[in-house]
Amino acid sequence: MTARTIASIQSHPLRATLPKVQRTSQGEFPAIEIVLVEVTTSDGIVGVGEALARRGAAGYARLIDEALAPKLIGRDPADRRALWKTMRGVLTGRPGGQLVEAISAVDIALWDIAGKAAGAPIHKLLGGMGRTEVAAYASSINWLDDATAEAEVAAALAAGFREIKVKLGHPLKDAIARARLVRRLAGDDVSLYVDANWAYDVDDAMIVGRVLSDLGYGFFEEPIAPQDRDGYRRLAQHLPIRLAAGESDYVASEALGMLQDRSIGLIQPDVTRSGGITETWRIAELAASFHTAYAPHVGWSGAICVAASLQLAAAAESFRTFECMVYANPLRDAFTRPVVGEGFQLVAGRLAVPQGPGLGVEIDREALQRFRIAS
Repeated sequence: MTARTIASIQSHPLRATLPKVQRTSQGEFPAIEIVLVEVTTSDGIVGVGEALARRGAAGYARLIDEALAPKLIGRDPADRRALWKTMRGVLTGRPGGQLVEAISAVDIALWDIAGKAAGAPIHKLLGGMGRTEVAAYASSINWLDDATAEAEVAAALAAGFREIKVKLGHPLKDAIARARLVRRLAGDDVSLYVDANWAYDVDDAMIVGRVLSDLGYGFFEEPIAPQDRDGYRRLAQHLPIRLAAGESDYVASEALGMLQDRSIGLIQPDVTRSGGITETWRIAELAASFHTAYAPHVGWSGAICVAASLQLAAAAESFRTFECMVYANPLRDAFTRPVVGEGFQLVAGRLAVPQGPGLGVEIDREALQRFRIAS
């Protein structure tokens, strides 16, 4: 029997203009960019993966094509840890940035291959928790005018969401007013969360966090800059609300410090940033060992990120809730067959986990070509 090897790796930089501009405390985002990677084996199995590349997707694709792919051709795709280490060794210095995001796409594709070869979904390969569906929250209510917020909250409730996340920013009086407005609109029985996208310093975050706690919000996500670890520790000591973070970090060693000092109560790695399924699973396992809740970050990503995140959510011991994006995004809501992780698929506040082999989805070839950035 001939051994299976990696025959080719092809990257596709993609860009799509959003039907509706998204706005956070960091500014407006009219378009989304990602890199999709296809890894093909010598016996014809094709795995797909995705890298977060919010800007400059073509540069990510070049890094994959010129620096990563040549190191992997001819290797056994089942040796995922060895291949991860090989890719990490392409550049020296602290792990993170564009390299780890690029590794994410290849790694997810390797896991897709493993699942297809085994005839099993990835969550089963990870050990599994027996979940076929996961709790989900609507993400997110835009940091726009009150009329937009009211319409978005109404749409989330009409879709059946019982958990909703709200974007907040400056000025503080407007943020506090928005938090109160959404609580009034949603009622007391809906779980509400806030994402500030590190808009605040510690003192402002203290003010907002106390109001959120009084209003019964469940978590306060990235209130301050992700690198301000001392600030997170201070907030955790003084605020009676769960702090959430992790989407801006890359590898398990970065997560370890936040888990050890209990400065966060919910960790949110993004599989398309945090080194793919291999490294994100390490983070999820660390979270379980420290009895800390895990909620995968999806954000402004594509359909492969959604599928991979659902697989991780199904398998992670300390999983809490899934980020279901509720804005239109052609790289997510019309990019795979079947479509997965969309709000219209919600049943009793929960989303189904793909049960097909690997990621459980296949890409739409026409959409792939339509959104590919010309080289």
